[in-house]
Amino acid sequence: MAEALVNARLGEGWQAFSAGVEPTGRVNPDAIGALAEIGIQHVGESKHVNRFLNDEFDLVVTVCDDAAENCPVWVGKGKREHLSFPDPAKVTGTDEEKLAAFRRVLSDISVRIPALLLEKERGLQGGRS
Repeated sequence: MAEALVNARLGEGWQAFSAGVEPTGRVNPDAIGALAEIGIQHVGESKHVNRFLNDEFDLVVTVCDDAAENCPVWVGKGKREHLSFPDPAKVTGTDEEKLAAFRRVLSDISVRIPALLLEKERGLQGGRS
């Protein structure tokens, strides 16, 4: 969801790529549904983090809630930041309860990720002469 949000709303200044350590091969339909509700049509794939280890990034943002257990230490190029979000895919219950979990996380992502990127942009501008 973070990749789709950044690319749809902040694409002029940032390009996001998303990956995980246990990709399923498809984007969760509830993630696609929650994004569609805020006007973002996402067409993507579930990718493994190893796909990007040789790529160079300005910033790598990990978003998994339990980083020590589920997210690898980033050994690629790029400054690493961590923002903790619960994994909505782990929520059980009715279809509506599951979708509601994705909505909550997307709402939080919609505030925290852009704020982090704005902070990084200000830092880059402040360091230039």
